Amino acid sequence: MTCASCVARVERALKRAPGVEEARVNLTTEEAFLRLQEGIDLKEVLKQVEEAGYEPVVARAEIPVKGMTCAACVARVERALKKLPGVLSAHVNLATEKAFVEYLPDTVTLPRLRQAIRDAGYEPLEVVQEEKRAPAYPLDLLIALPFAFLTLLLAMGPMLLPLPHLPPLFQVLTALPVLYAGRRFFRQALAEIRHRSLGMSTLVALGAGSAYLYSFLVLLFPTLFPEEARHLYLEAGAVILALILLGKHLEEKAKGKASEAIRKLLALRPKTARVVQEGEEKEIPAEALIPGDLVRVLPGERIPADGVVVEGFSHVDEAMLTGEPIPKVKKPGDEVVGGTVNGEGPLLIRVSRVGEATVLAQMARLVEEAQAYKPRVQEVADRIASVFVPIVLIIALITFTLWILYGPGLSYAFVALLSVLLIACPCAMGLATPAAIAVATGRAAQLGLLFRKGQAIEGLARADTVVLDKTGTLTQGKPTLTERLGFALSPEEALRLAAALERGSEHPIAKAVLEAARDLSLPEAQAVRALPGEGIEGVVEGKKLYLGGPALMERLGVALPKEAWELSEKGYTPLYLADGERLLAAFGVFDPPKPEARRVVAALKALGLKPVLLTGDHPVPARRVAEALGIEEVLAGVRPEGKVEAIRHLQAQGRKVIFVGDGINDAAALAQADAGIALATGTDIAVEAGDVILLSPSLESLVDAILLARRTLRTIYLNFFWAYAYNILLIPVAAGALYPFTGLLLNPMLAAGAMTLSSLFVLSNSLRLKGFQPRSFTVA
Repeated sequence: MTCASCVARVERALKRAPGVEEARVNLTTEEAFLRLQEGIDLKEVLKQVEEAGYEPVVARAEIPVKGMTCAACVARVERALKKLPGVLSAHVNLATEKAFVEYLPDTVTLPRLRQAIRDAGYEPLEVVQEEKRAPAYPLDLLIALPFAFLTLLLAMGPMLLPLPHLPPLFQVLTALPVLYAGRRFFRQALAEIRHRSLGMSTLVALGAGSAYLYSFLVLLFPTLFPEEARHLYLEAGAVILALILLGKHLEEKAKGKASEAIRKLLALRPKTARVVQEGEEKEIPAEALIPGDLVRVLPGERIPADGVVVEGFSHVDEAMLTGEPIPKVKKPGDEVVGGTVNGEGPLLIRVSRVGEATVLAQMARLVEEAQAYKPRVQEVADRIASVFVPIVLIIALITFTLWILYGPGLSYAFVALLSVLLIACPCAMGLATPAAIAVATGRAAQLGLLFRKGQAIEGLARADTVVLDKTGTLTQGKPTLTERLGFALSPEEALRLAAALERGSEHPIAKAVLEAARDLSLPEAQAVRALPGEGIEGVVEGKKLYLGGPALMERLGVALPKEAWELSEKGYTPLYLADGERLLAAFGVFDPPKPEARRVVAALKALGLKPVLLTGDHPVPARRVAEALGIEEVLAGVRPEGKVEAIRHLQAQGRKVIFVGDGINDAAALAQADAGIALATGTDIAVEAGDVILLSPSLESLVDAILLARRTLRTIYLNFFWAYAYNILLIPVAAGALYPFTGLLLNPMLAAGAMTLSSLFVLSNSLRLKGFQPRSFTVA
């Protein structure tokens, strides 16, 4: 594929295949993402692509299989392989003990094939793989460049240098190899014409082909042409093909850079793992690991798979996952992620996830899916591209006709025709969006931002309102005992007795009390009993004590002084300690905001966004958090199902809404928003509801996501402006608009070069997104 027309043609071909519900094609990554009905024969789908004139990338592998004994074994292995998505065919030969598999290498991998055989109960041995790919540009380029230069030298050299004029046959001999090197454009042009979907290849084939054909006709039948029109354009045709091949080669390299984020992610996986079996260590390929394996990871090594620490203590660098540079402490029971780097201590890890289930593989998959996204501007561009080439052909014919009728001669008409055909190639249009999306989503992944859905880029960039969940999003998500009031006892003594009652409880408020008393020596509590909906009672140091909320104090008939009942009004969750007759002490429990929350809210305001606090919590603590963070609009006491209505209400006012939640109980609200952002722990990245997942524990990455989305959308618009402005401005120039003033026509070779430069500009402009720096905002 070379341009937006190619993309549109492949999409149409795929959608014609039976069982294809959705097809999205990405020019930058050269991939098609399909949603299929179950049981679809993928070969029929690929056949549609081939008939459209393109070549699907298919790989073949011979996998020796050990342990098969009969036809039933053969059938079992074949079934296991055919069940995998992306496997086109699988045949097993019992006599040679080999499985022959044809598959899509970007959908299913060799390690996954081997694992399927292993899961079926057999042992796959060394693999022989043969991959089928379309011919690369470099070989044709090596032919085209030197021969195009020779052709140009033979044609133009005698005018500039003291070189002899050689017979035209020499130009023919040097121009023909270039024609062979550019054969792909003619082959693709025939497919485009056959499918009535003209594209870049049609323009190139018509432009270069016309130059060759005209020159051959002049050589073979000179009397058919007036003397002033007996010019050869072999050097123009040859240089055009060479320049476009060079441009496509440079585009391929640039597109490779745009898509390198996925390769870099997957390259983080180590090749080998040190497995501990029966007290002995042995090194095996990391791809051979299975859940349950024990793996030893030494200091400085990358962890080979996701797992849980069984033994050891260390710090692990998870920057590739969260974007945070500070290593995380890991001890027995903690989860670790494959690809992260172990710090100073050896770790023994029990593998929990391998292959496509690992966090790294999920990240790569999410980045790929996001890169296939098309914003509305690209969909419009695709429709324009589908009619653009026919319009260009009409303009070229009109140009040729006008020059024949009113110009100085056939030669001028032909030059104008070639220039229009070549300068109008819509390559830059096809690359404008996918190149920018590919670079942006890759850079985002490096910063701990996963764009699950590319639509989020538009949603984030256009938003004017940010709705933030409170608990766990703006706040730390765990109650903290922050207020102590002593009445009959000192605050410290009261805390010691309250903690004794709460010891062993898993309630969040109990944990807050125990955390506050962690440095105190706690007595033993006797006859401890939970009072459902009220609190807890027990005997401590011979005294019957009660710990609970206002309902418990009311039942006991304990009067609350003004300072005690005001705790609720101040936004605290009150907790009272009493002996059954009098109040001994009061505590205020509060879920404090995250340290960076106020700075993030201020940054959102600086970006022109309106922050809104949306929570199911009581209005009093909600307002307290909002005031502390500088949020004016608060929607409190909202149940989960009411959050969706709240977002719909904001959208009905014409607002573009981002919703930020924890991705678990906020799923519906995340889906309703124009862009849903889910906070996730480092190993919980597959939060299905969120369009964007923040892997970093810091809320500042929310600002990074918005800034990156805005810059990406600006980059896309600039790409389209350049692509369209280039065509709008230069097509008239190519047609000869400047000839009356300058007496010159645009050389077809310069037209081909300009077309190539426009594509390279779009790619290089998109690659600038790799330099995006996080948290590039300053707020006091």
